[in-house]
Amino acid sequence: MTKTKRLLTLFLRFLAIGATIAAVIVMVTSHDSTQVLNLTFTAKYSNVQAFKFFVIAEAIACGYSIILLFTCSKTSLWRLVLILDVVIAMLLSSSVSAALAIAHVGKKGNTHAGWLPICGQVPKFCDHVTGALVAAFAAAIIYFLLIFSSLYSEKNTLFL
Repeated sequence: MTKTKRLLTLFLRFLAIGATIAAVIVMVTSHDSTQVLNLTFTAKYSNVQAFKFFVIAEAIACGYSIILLFTCSKTSLWRLVLILDVVIAMLLSSSVSAALAIAHVGKKGNTHAGWLPICGQVPKFCDHVTGALVAAFAAAIIYFLLIFSSLYSEKNTLFL
């Protein structure tokens, strides 16, 4: 692995760690409450299973990247790392998709099911969720870049 390739991989891993940590922190701290007819309603990420999945998936991706930072970069297990990078990228994309679907319902509602939008009542919560989704989407893109950089590396050929 050339020095430039190693530095690029290291840089992308640090970016992925930053993006996943940001997504987890922003999502976990997302909460807001409102009063309607003397009743207090609280919106928080732990109320929705898709948001819990999102936080767990982002934390797994962050932990995986941190573990890889402490492993030797000259390892002969680069194929396993590539496969695990693909798994993590798919995990991130599925968690972002699930959270985005719920966020869309929260923002727009669903008139066919009779679900009203909630972002008008709890805007702080919706802003946090949006920020977490943006950070997670960036992390997923970074992982895809890691995959492509591994696939098109000069010394690593898939069939040797």
